[in-house]
Amino acid sequence: MNGTLALYNGRIHTLNEAAPLAEAVGVVNGRIVAVGANDAVRAAVGRADSLDLRGRTVVPGLIDAHLHFLSLSLGLTEVPLTGVRSIAEAVERVAARARELPPGQWIVGSGWNMNGLKDGRWPSRVDLDLQVSAHPVALSSQDHHSLWVNTRALEAAGIGRETPDPPDGRIARDADGEPNGLLLEGGRRLVREAIPDPLPDQVQAALHAGMREANRLGLTGAGSMEDPAAFAALQRLRGAGGLTLRVYESIPADLLDRAIALGIRTGFGDEWLRLGHLKIFSDGALGSRTAHMLAPYEGEPDNLGIPVRPREEIRELVRRAAAAGIATCIHAIGDAANRIVLDIYEEARRDGLLDGLRPRIEHAQVLDPADLDRLARLGVVASMQPIHCTSDMVGIDRWWGARGRGAYAFATLQRSGAVLAFGSDAPVDDLSPIAGIHAAVTRQNAAGEPAGGWYPEERLSASDALRAYTVGAAYASGEEAIKGTLEVGKLGDLVVLSQDLLAVPGPEILHTQVEATVVGGEVVYGA
Repeated sequence: MNGTLALYNGRIHTLNEAAPLAEAVGVVNGRIVAVGANDAVRAAVGRADSLDLRGRTVVPGLIDAHLHFLSLSLGLTEVPLTGVRSIAEAVERVAARARELPPGQWIVGSGWNMNGLKDGRWPSRVDLDLQVSAHPVALSSQDHHSLWVNTRALEAAGIGRETPDPPDGRIARDADGEPNGLLLEGGRRLVREAIPDPLPDQVQAALHAGMREANRLGLTGAGSMEDPAAFAALQRLRGAGGLTLRVYESIPADLLDRAIALGIRTGFGDEWLRLGHLKIFSDGALGSRTAHMLAPYEGEPDNLGIPVRPREEIRELVRRAAAAGIATCIHAIGDAANRIVLDIYEEARRDGLLDGLRPRIEHAQVLDPADLDRLARLGVVASMQPIHCTSDMVGIDRWWGARGRGAYAFATLQRSGAVLAFGSDAPVDDLSPIAGIHAAVTRQNAAGEPAGGWYPEERLSASDALRAYTVGAAYASGEEAIKGTLEVGKLGDLVVLSQDLLAVPGPEILHTQVEATVVGGEVVYGA
């Protein structure tokens, strides 16, 4: 997109420290040519489409540093289970979808959260079998680290009593040793491989829908953590000029050899579509109680979580990737997982392997106090999802107890000098960056709970939270020279808001509406 557009009479937060406020911005051929006073921008832009902001607020285009874009897009057609309060409610939603489909067709859904189910137990295949037996069913938990399936799905995947647990996961079993319909971590793969892939035209249609939703929420860029099929589909859209979202795509760890053989380095691509960091998993997640912890979960003395990839294997991947010019981003939720990753990065930094690269930890959800200053010292980007803070706080209190003090330590990490890059992890959680900023600023859910915020000392200012969705996210992908702030020469990506989220009280941030999203000087959402 190489649009030409001028916006006047606004309150424009440039996030450029040398000139933080302006009343107008002009874009020519997709790039910013002027930022400042109305008359100066008019002189620089000349005849162009113009928009009178009438005092509205403008911020740089928002960037989600960590999501799963194709999964999000395909998920728009799945059975939505976010917010269900009981197993029966989830089953009824699945049964309603089953009544619309011919027998034998797969039913896929996601969003159930063990911490939000009032039943007090894990769901099982029997719960689904009672109402949905003619369709194979696969339902991802909100954190996407557990999969709840029925008997028909287990049969389709060939999972039975004799099926062994994979080395990186577990097949939960009942008292008789039969699979009970709950698959954890690598155990999910057995069913995932049995689900038919969507057709190419279904993928393209889903991606278009996903981009429309992202643009509606003010997103102009995304760091996506997926597989080659997603990247191939995005390339087809790029070739057809169909992208309205700039995507920084990760490289799956299992494809490192191929990437090295092709000579791919982090940053390969253009301003629309780039290949980025090598994505490695260290552990599971809180919701599934598989995050790797230094001490057992509260009330589960034998549970330290699941380290899904051995330490030495992660170390080898980091070092081989770095030697080939490929940065790494490592999923680490638990305090043990984060310590392992930091130890590996510290050794690689000492050996000079990380020079010129920007290593990341994805989530950095809970850190032991001894590790809180290490990210800044080692130059590791904290790629975090503030919306998880408010959806996980009840589970953290329940399963980690006092260790919650080191969870989502936004302010502590920022004071230490670490770069924060914020995202949503969608479809795991709410895609809205406005909701994410609200969570970072208030540490409260949409209902205003808890009063004063959860561990309120870790709250950020609205300005710092916004910077994590713009400047920080751009830095995390090595693209701060072209995005993240509104400055001459940078991409013409910006968002028009209904109110100044940097001026309103924290709880009011959630009521901010995106009125227009501009990508490359073209309005992709709004009038």
